Amino acid sequence: MNGVTSSILCAVTILLHLADGDIYLHNPRGSNNRLDESSRARANGNNIFDSQNNERGGYNVGSLFYYQGSTLSVEWTNQHSCHDTNNHCELVLQYMCHDNIRDGVSTQTIPTNPALCANYNCDLDRKYRMHEDSSHYFQCLYRQRNKGIFTADQNMNNRERARNTRQNPAGTRRGYECPEERDYYPYWHPSPWVDIAVMTNDVSRCHYYRNESQNVKSKWDCVFPKAVMDKFKVNRVNVQLPNNEEDCKKFELPAKIKSDIRKPQWVEFPAHGVAAPDCRETDFTRDNHLGNGIGGYPNMFNWTIPNNVEHENCILRIRYNISTSDYDGWTANSSFNANPRRRNDGAKVPLADRFGFESEEIAKERGYIFKNNPVVNVFDGLDLDLRLAVNTAQFGRTFQDRSHTFAIRKRPDWLQGQTVHNLNVRGKRGNIVQVYPAVEYDFVPNDLEVAVGDYVHMQWTGSNTNPRNNDGQGLAGTDRNNLILLTAQKFAEGSGTADYRGAKHGHYGTNYPMRAENSTFLGLSQEDALTLAFLDPGQFRGEVSELDDAGTYFNLSPRKTTSAGTYQYMCTRNNNFSNRDQKGRVVVNASPFKREAIGQMGGEVALDNGAARMSVEENTFSSLKNVRLEKWSVSEGEAAMSRVNRALGAGDDYASDFVVLQPENLIEEGDDDKFFTLRIQLSDDSDDVDVYYAPSDFSAWSKADAHVGGGVATVRAQHGGVYVARSKSNVGMIVGVVIACVVVVVIVSGAVFYFRRNPTKWQAVKTNCRNAERSMKNKV
Repeated sequence: MNGVTSSILCAVTILLHLADGDIYLHNPRGSNNRLDESSRARANGNNIFDSQNNERGGYNVGSLFYYQGSTLSVEWTNQHSCHDTNNHCELVLQYMCHDNIRDGVSTQTIPTNPALCANYNCDLDRKYRMHEDSSHYFQCLYRQRNKGIFTADQNMNNRERARNTRQNPAGTRRGYECPEERDYYPYWHPSPWVDIAVMTNDVSRCHYYRNESQNVKSKWDCVFPKAVMDKFKVNRVNVQLPNNEEDCKKFELPAKIKSDIRKPQWVEFPAHGVAAPDCRETDFTRDNHLGNGIGGYPNMFNWTIPNNVEHENCILRIRYNISTSDYDGWTANSSFNANPRRRNDGAKVPLADRFGFESEEIAKERGYIFKNNPVVNVFDGLDLDLRLAVNTAQFGRTFQDRSHTFAIRKRPDWLQGQTVHNLNVRGKRGNIVQVYPAVEYDFVPNDLEVAVGDYVHMQWTGSNTNPRNNDGQGLAGTDRNNLILLTAQKFAEGSGTADYRGAKHGHYGTNYPMRAENSTFLGLSQEDALTLAFLDPGQFRGEVSELDDAGTYFNLSPRKTTSAGTYQYMCTRNNNFSNRDQKGRVVVNASPFKREAIGQMGGEVALDNGAARMSVEENTFSSLKNVRLEKWSVSEGEAAMSRVNRALGAGDDYASDFVVLQPENLIEEGDDDKFFTLRIQLSDDSDDVDVYYAPSDFSAWSKADAHVGGGVATVRAQHGGVYVARSKSNVGMIVGVVIACVVVVVIVSGAVFYFRRNPTKWQAVKTNCRNAERSMKNKV
């Protein structure tokens, strides 16, 4: 963004925020500014970032590592609604990696005065926690704030720097975070954060978010060389750098400031050079409920760890932006701000039309004014007023949590090209009241589905510094976790979906582990089962019955799943039935599959082996769909049909594997003109192929609208279900019906004379034959 346009344009491009809510990361573990502390409340809410969260949130420790390209389930809870009419919501996921990111050892906020840091360099002082570096903060400290932004009736009191915002008018410092960058997305100046995803109630904004992300677009700033900026820091220089190109080029340091360089430069900071962030609908969460989403599972985003990043020092940030619908916050700008000399008159937000008044004057007479704690006369003619709990600093508000540091590591040679799933642990020691707003122990993801041949990376960390009176087993104050298969109550062969094919190992309803000689978890070795149970196996000759002498951190390098089935497992230490139940499930599917959340912005889901690919254009789906694409071999498909006594008679032979797409209801009722594309790889390059479709119960087969060429069948589809290609050389029952009609005609050729005398009856015979042929072509 160049020139004076920055101050004007950004006024209408901010992501708004509102109300009193909180957000907490659970996987990877969010710190909420906590650092290995044994107290219930965090020691310093200003330690490294402004969370706006309850001071009891956060996990003491949480550092893990993830392999490039592996799937990490990012899991959180947010207090107020998303994808609901009550308020507007955005969730922004970002990460950052650089050499000096660290958790540190002190809960004290990193200083801005280098004299207080080792070797006169706070960026390198390992004592202090650091995410953004000092140059990021000082550039924010000296930069003029964006005056095009709506600040309502907040008293900015001539605070004119980017550290002063409506939510933080006093410019309170938290680490080296820039308040303006924190409060607004996408930011119009450089940011070290790389965007992962934006989840929004309003996907019409997605194009803007993706185009303005620094992932793909360079940003500009007015800067002096680092040596000059360092002198500013040391000498506490009071300077205000312009935030646009025109003013930057005209700016010159005041004469009283000693510097060989007098003029700054308008500098371009390049894009991060990665793909634009994923942008899609938010999942539904209800108001005032810091808990699970629909279906009883936590809301999560499956993040594919970047393949082009290899770094030991990374951090994850989630921002939760919520805004009121009392006014159009997207278009509100500085022209709506209150008169600084008459702030009690409130902001100039038009409310009359929204609340049914004839004019703004009448609305104001009744107290409908956008200001702090207005008193409104709800009942016309009654001398009865009500005071509203309004804080204009929070009608538009950002909450935040950040993970502890983690590493992204290159895959070893033996793991190249493989699908890797991360299996972790969330929660901490204590009952729900003691740990709130954190959660009790659970596995993440609690319900994991993989395919035979996929790898699972099991890794977690605990703590030795929980409050010592928190409930739990084992040594007071300690977190420990293990993993062991539950006792099997039944082994069953099922039908239908992958969840029920193959043996069931273990059962949630039991609380005893399976005898190790009877089975192994995921088909792993007995040695691995022992490691998972006793944590590798803990201190030599130590106390391991409750894992007291095992370390807080556990890592079992990725293991290949070799045995299909459903595996129910538990943690033996944290399974006290009176106050907790730490259990999980892994479904190992015999067939390859992929999952993807696809909404109004469209998207794609494809199998790694190229067997099938589903492509959805923008505005095809009217809501977010969790799409699952799976391949069955011909024998698996025939077995599934046999279990429900169904068959596909059309065609001579199978020309592809079975492709299973879920859910079935993908296009909403009434959207008959909308279609998605399903590409199915054929077994050869023959064009003499038809594609057939059936619902998941195989109740009826229909011929699909497909184009065949180049060894691929491209289907124009509207429904999930089962798709398969068949050769045309024998049309089965269709041909049988046609031949039967011909044979009948031949056999009764002697009756031609009769039909000539009775032409209407002959016409009826021909019509019946055609109808039979047409019917069999369309319904098999």
